[in-house]
Amino acid sequence: MPTEFFHEGDLVGVLTTQPLDRLLDYKAPEGGCHLGAFVEVPLGPRKVLGVVWGPGKGDYDRAKIRSVIRVLDVAPMRDEMREFLGRAADYTLTPMPAMLRLGTRAPGLGDPQSMRKVYRLGSGDADRMTDARQKVLSVLRDYGGLSFTLRELAEMAGVGTSVVKGLVKLGAVSEEEAPRDTPYPRLDPDCGGKELSPDQAAGAEALRKALLSDSYSTTLLKGVTGSGKTEVYLEAAAECLRMGRQALVLLPEIALSGEFITRVEARFGMKPAEWHSGVTMTERRRCWRMVGQGDAQLVVGARSALFLPYQNLGLIVVDEEHDTSYKQEDGVLYNARDMAVLRAAINGAQVVLASATPSLESWANVEAGKYAKLELTSRFGAAVMPKMTAIDMRVEDVPSGRWVSPALQAAIQTRLEKGEQSLVFLNRRGYAPITLCRACGHQIGCDHCDARMVEHRFLKRLMCHQCGETKPMPTVCPACGAEDKLSAVGPGVERMGEEIAGLFPDARIAVLSSDLYGSARAMKAHIEEIAAGGTDIIIGTQLVAKGHNFPLLTLVGVIDADLGLQGSDLRAAERTFQLMRQVAGRAGRGDTPGEALLQTYQPEHPVIGAILAGDEEAFWAAEAAERKAAGVPPYGRMAGIILSSPNVQEVFDLGGEMARLDAPLRQIGAQVFGPAAAPIARVRGRHRVRLLVKAEKTAALQQALSKWVGQFKLPTNLRMAIDIDPQSFY
Repeated sequence: MPTEFFHEGDLVGVLTTQPLDRLLDYKAPEGGCHLGAFVEVPLGPRKVLGVVWGPGKGDYDRAKIRSVIRVLDVAPMRDEMREFLGRAADYTLTPMPAMLRLGTRAPGLGDPQSMRKVYRLGSGDADRMTDARQKVLSVLRDYGGLSFTLRELAEMAGVGTSVVKGLVKLGAVSEEEAPRDTPYPRLDPDCGGKELSPDQAAGAEALRKALLSDSYSTTLLKGVTGSGKTEVYLEAAAECLRMGRQALVLLPEIALSGEFITRVEARFGMKPAEWHSGVTMTERRRCWRMVGQGDAQLVVGARSALFLPYQNLGLIVVDEEHDTSYKQEDGVLYNARDMAVLRAAINGAQVVLASATPSLESWANVEAGKYAKLELTSRFGAAVMPKMTAIDMRVEDVPSGRWVSPALQAAIQTRLEKGEQSLVFLNRRGYAPITLCRACGHQIGCDHCDARMVEHRFLKRLMCHQCGETKPMPTVCPACGAEDKLSAVGPGVERMGEEIAGLFPDARIAVLSSDLYGSARAMKAHIEEIAAGGTDIIIGTQLVAKGHNFPLLTLVGVIDADLGLQGSDLRAAERTFQLMRQVAGRAGRGDTPGEALLQTYQPEHPVIGAILAGDEEAFWAAEAAERKAAGVPPYGRMAGIILSSPNVQEVFDLGGEMARLDAPLRQIGAQVFGPAAAPIARVRGRHRVRLLVKAEKTAALQQALSKWVGQFKLPTNLRMAIDIDPQSFY
């Protein structure tokens, strides 16, 4: 039985957030500490954050062992959280301190609880009652003695803050100190449930029964876009809250959260806790603390919300589970969908993977009987799936430097005349992907990466989409010095905006792209305005493909449906299929039927054919057969090794040596491919080389990889990243 409490002076092993490869021994402080306690410990001259992970080893001169400085005033890390971090680290081959940093990403954890002044009904009487004073006292009485901040109370009463302060002096309102990090309002699971269609009700009941079993399982909730998957899993969340357990809903994009939070508030009467980079630091600290105390029942968040210290997690929903943004591509390389399943298995919780176009991994797990499957076959209410048609660009007469075909132009014009919205979709940010000198042929690239710089005309700058480097738009060619010869090649959404404005000068046009907004709030506000009918034509990147509900939108035009089909990515066909289906699903969600037009130069391509036919099962079966024959995920295992250094010779030398000394991998039947220069061979001034390891599905890949990379000593400036189950191959 592990020790749960350490008395003063006992040796404890502390895992710190610093990049060290072991636990450090400290003496328990005055008053002792629990296993899992968050502590501040001395490390050299600094004070650092750590967690008591177990008893100390004692293999060090005890006289030199220092004491824990203090125990932080937060709930200790629970056993299941420590197990989750440990197993996630083993799977992704990530050092434990890096995993702990993911689990402590709230600012000011060590700070004492800050206080603020709050105001509630006092015991005194106001000797001279005015209208303004009456309004303040009415608000306080109406809310049954609840307390408010000064600004909240003044705003709700519609008076100035001086009125409230005057009532405090008279004793009619009492001013008190209260903790700043307050519990979230209680959600009411029986507040605003909608009437469900028969297949929604059946799905909700199946999820409810799974929750009541009090054990782990995963369910794929599949339904065409607009079929009401959200209502079904919110019913599961309601059941989870009735059981007194916590629920987590993961969303792939922060931009989706505004509309979603509104739906949650309508269903439960109050807003849930939010966790993503768009919320303030103060809110993040409050969320982290309240989740740990059990005072946040429902969290809506980005992938990192998986690492919050839940007290009693009962349900994890991964919305749009196929989305590639669930894969963290820097720092700790993990897939939030897979980690959600691991976390739920440890907690005895339920997982709901919701998608209109599931990933092949989830499809294969359903086929293998590992996941249950619920399918919603019809759109909610009067809405029906849009009609999908290809526009063969080989026969369309499109002028040079233009991208909208006459057929798409005519369809948009028809919608404008009817007062309906159209969406023009192009998955390229910026104005133009290439800036070319017509005198010498030079293409302007990034100084630090082997990537072309993308023109962003709204910003009047060139931007590298790999490292974020920007520079002013040059007037002369940096290679040959020719003036006024630089030309934008190819379209981005900004250029599409220009073309659409020229074709439809009287239309209200909005360009939706993640880099055009200063904040998540600004983006949310604009999306709400569009949904309310403030725009005739929306031009957008894949940001618009996810989750938004535009009731007036009846036409989707895809500018370049072939864009994702090129390249060596093993998931290219799957991603194109998913993206096209998702984008098309934005149309016809109201009462009017929708239409989706796909501009393509390859109308006979099997992926385009499958999209148009809507025959998903046939597409997945064919895609699965191809992957199975090749022995690649989900029917085999893969790991990417990325070596990077400012010295190109160094990375190729180490890559070559690793390919030669591959005995630990050959022992499990794995193959090594490479080394090869990464498709983008230089990023931020560092040269990048990739190796790819491929193994059987059942192979013990992590152990073999650890043994293999453990043979090599890395030069000082060379970095190695190991990507288990890589999603991108750039």
